[in-house]
Amino acid sequence: MTSFNSNSPAEEARLLVVDDEPNIRDLLASSLRFAGFEVIVGSDGASAFNLATTEHPDLVVLDVMLPDMDGFTVTRRLRDAGVRTPVLFLTARDDMRDKIQGLTVGGDDYVTKPFGLEEVVARIRAILRRTKENSEAGILKLADIVLDENAYEVQRAGHKIDLSPTEFKLLRYLMINEGRVVSKNQILDHVWEYDWEGDSAIVESYISYLRRKLSVPGNCGDLIQTRRGVGYMIRSQEN
Repeated sequence: MTSFNSNSPAEEARLLVVDDEPNIRDLLASSLRFAGFEVIVGSDGASAFNLATTEHPDLVVLDVMLPDMDGFTVTRRLRDAGVRTPVLFLTARDDMRDKIQGLTVGGDDYVTKPFGLEEVVARIRAILRRTKENSEAGILKLADIVLDENAYEVQRAGHKIDLSPTEFKLLRYLMINEGRVVSKNQILDHVWEYDWEGDSAIVESYISYLRRKLSVPGNCGDLIQTRRGVGYMIRSQEN
């Protein structure tokens, strides 16, 4: 775990940090408080569930390997109970299947141990930013792209973009994961869901379609970036 320095102004977000290792939990909680967050802590799955449902944090930082129930089970139970608080997983499992499982049970992102504290803070702020954008009347914004979930419309640089339902869902998934690389398998799971049994090359085709449709006069260039052998990421050019 690397050191952390912050000159950031105070944040208003309230975080729940859950880890059964006292040293990690205390260091992470102290560092997040130093970064300006309000922090409450838990040490196991039961406390994670109880605190998430009674204290109403803005985000949960949740260790996957807990003594009574794993973080995936905690998150699944929270979602079943109607709790939509975003979850950032801390995991020692550097396995894509586990990471995908964390996202499919309702997690928002993950950090693999050992992690840098600056990375954790950056991930937290990105999740909170996406959550805020999603809560504002279903409007997602990135650079000059505006996606309106209620009207099912997309505009770029003031031009209306005609997208198919699949293209719309793909763009939305990329936008809510702004700044993070998502794999083809993750895209298949979240966009095509679980009934798709085709080749992952379909993702490449739809990314190509989406890029072409988003190319309109007066735009800010291609915001969808390819990470060869890994996946795709969308980000504004200034980031």
